[in-house]
Amino acid sequence: MSKLTDLTIASARDGLTAGDFTAVELAEEHIKAMEACRNLNAFITETPDIALERAKESDTRRTSGNTSGSMDGIPIAVKDLFCTEGVLTTAGSHILDGFVPPYESTVSSNLRNAGAVMLGKTNLDEFAMGSANITSYYGNVINPWKGKEGKDLVPGGSSGGSAAAVAGRLALGATGTDTGGSIRQPASFTGTVGLKPTYGRCSRWGVVAFASSLDQAGPMTRSVRDAAIMLGAMAGHDAKDSTSAPVDVPDFEAALSGDIKGLKVGIPKEYRMDGMAPEIDGLWSEGIQMMKDGGAEIIDVSLPNTEHALPTYYIIAPAEASANLARYDGVRYGLRVDGDSLDDMYANTRGEGFGDEVQRRVLIGAYVLSAGFYDAYYRKAQRVRRLISEDFMKAYESVDVLLTPTAPSAAFAIGEKMDDPIAMYLNDVFTVPASLAGMPGISVPTGLNGDGLPLGLQLIGKPFDEETILRAADVLETAAGFSAVPGGEA
Repeated sequence: MSKLTDLTIASARDGLTAGDFTAVELAEEHIKAMEACRNLNAFITETPDIALERAKESDTRRTSGNTSGSMDGIPIAVKDLFCTEGVLTTAGSHILDGFVPPYESTVSSNLRNAGAVMLGKTNLDEFAMGSANITSYYGNVINPWKGKEGKDLVPGGSSGGSAAAVAGRLALGATGTDTGGSIRQPASFTGTVGLKPTYGRCSRWGVVAFASSLDQAGPMTRSVRDAAIMLGAMAGHDAKDSTSAPVDVPDFEAALSGDIKGLKVGIPKEYRMDGMAPEIDGLWSEGIQMMKDGGAEIIDVSLPNTEHALPTYYIIAPAEASANLARYDGVRYGLRVDGDSLDDMYANTRGEGFGDEVQRRVLIGAYVLSAGFYDAYYRKAQRVRRLISEDFMKAYESVDVLLTPTAPSAAFAIGEKMDDPIAMYLNDVFTVPASLAGMPGISVPTGLNGDGLPLGLQLIGKPFDEETILRAADVLETAAGFSAVPGGEA
């Protein structure tokens, strides 16, 4: 039997059903792995006692022939943006010091109801603002993959802790959130699968807000099948979230037929950008051929407003962040830094509690929402956002899915782009358009670059058609045969 930490969710589920091992044994092995790999700084809070308790409950259910759901006994990590009842929730920020929610987010509650075993809360860029997981108050996360001469690499962000936990064999799956690419880009950097569902597919209730019209929870796993299983457990309409879509949750795993004959795959010409690394372009061409070999029809399409997506995102997202983060004032919960007056207390708390990147985005957001600039920036950005969405819908009149690169590069060294916010923002150039349009997207590990680091390709689908992108991603995954793991070949 292979190491329990090397299993996928699907194979672990089968092993538990067959009685090859227990949920407690599975949890214990992952707890040991977490302890052995604390140097990755993937977790802010470890919860081994909770994990073992829930694993025992799972074994009891299984013995009685009454399993809880598709994730029963599966050890997962939860991004520390999801509120967890009785467990410290920080959003990677100093300003939430000591915040222990008296309630559970809908997504983590759904997973628990499906039998999932929470190992701990993963590290992230502060308030999910970042593309490299270097802005967390609790320190940067280290990618399990190593660069030249053993250099430490970023795992991508903001869901870098979740990505590192899955890639490093510390958890079988993890929750992430994606605002502009924060599931898909770290998945590409760590050789994992990252799925951003359609906006509204998963509830945002109990998820610490960054940009409310963009934030969406999704699974991070080691296979497409695992992503389908986990999404099925996470998704569903939630009356507590006004942006949650009242749509049925299909059997996503059943969609993995292995057949894409006749599927129309669009290749947007605007994603071929000046200065794009030849290995990214080459991988994209290989992916196109894989789809063609699988029986898909390849069609060139145009998304003419793609070039405006990044500046549009970096107006809308900071504007919404500045409004959402106004609630952190030192009065009700978290950090409080006293001052000579109420205004001083507000300023001192926010100045000490927020890191540089969060302060930068709050200031940008306040500026674009201010009198005299609202029409010039924010209102105009919303109009461009609508045009970007219309580009996608027009393309879907002739194709079923779009195939693009996930990120413009492989993982880079820690500290390499820290002093250049614009260079950091450009990491999201391929993922932001789908986020602005609310479309589902998935990143699949498809190859290695010249330095032996993973690269991913992205499939973007129609709203609430995760089944089609999962079906296409499953074929792409099989054709690519990606089996590399950090530190060697699988």
